[in-house]
Amino acid sequence: MKTPEPSRPANPTPDLGLDLSRIRAVTLDLDDTLWPVWPTITRAEQVLAEWLAQHAPATAALGADRLVLREVREQMGRDRPDLAHDLSALRRESIRRLLQRAGDDPGLAEPAFEVFFAERQRVDLFDDALPMLAFLSARFPVVALSNGNADVHRIGIGAHFRASVSAKEFGVGKPDPRIFHAGAEAAGVAPHEVLHIGDDAHLDGVGALNAGMQLAWVNRGGHAWDHAPLAPHLTVGDLHALCRALGG
Repeated sequence: MKTPEPSRPANPTPDLGLDLSRIRAVTLDLDDTLWPVWPTITRAEQVLAEWLAQHAPATAALGADRLVLREVREQMGRDRPDLAHDLSALRRESIRRLLQRAGDDPGLAEPAFEVFFAERQRVDLFDDALPMLAFLSARFPVVALSNGNADVHRIGIGAHFRASVSAKEFGVGKPDPRIFHAGAEAAGVAPHEVLHIGDDAHLDGVGALNAGMQLAWVNRGGHAWDHAPLAPHLTVGDLHALCRALGG
């Protein structure tokens, strides 16, 4: 597991203060809240590149050019706006286009994506993640709320969650309040009874606050809050501090 960097916000946020009596459920972000996402993605892309080198060498060579990769992904975004919230489909179809451009079998897109996706689920949890999950799930229904394509069951932490709501399945992503309301519904409570926990000030923070939830902002990097007049109810530098604030 990865140890989070100890940090405190450089410019302390004027937190609103948690109302513990209101909390009946928790919605929880995944990437960069429970694990650092970019090392995971980088490793998954490397595993994909190695697989392509074996099974589609021309595609592997083409994909080694970052400019080509960017062009393919940007074109996918323009051509398939219907997939904007489905990162798995975007990745798979980008692989398919790269295969076609290189003259390889586009049917390899499915097994190639599965290689990537399996590695994408091999995350290095922050060392405070499992203790927090155990603490929360013993006290509240916990719902994963994510714009990404991490699978809590494949990762091995599914037992801590009542449900998962993803932008892919719901069709709308954070910060849209509707996905937060769907998370509250999955937990069986009203939005104002939910504490949302996440690291992204805009996607998690603004979204949860506009949805009427309380917000615990996990600010491991000591960033300034740039979304006044909105403010988090609690800002913490790690998940141990969050548990302490909740009475742990």
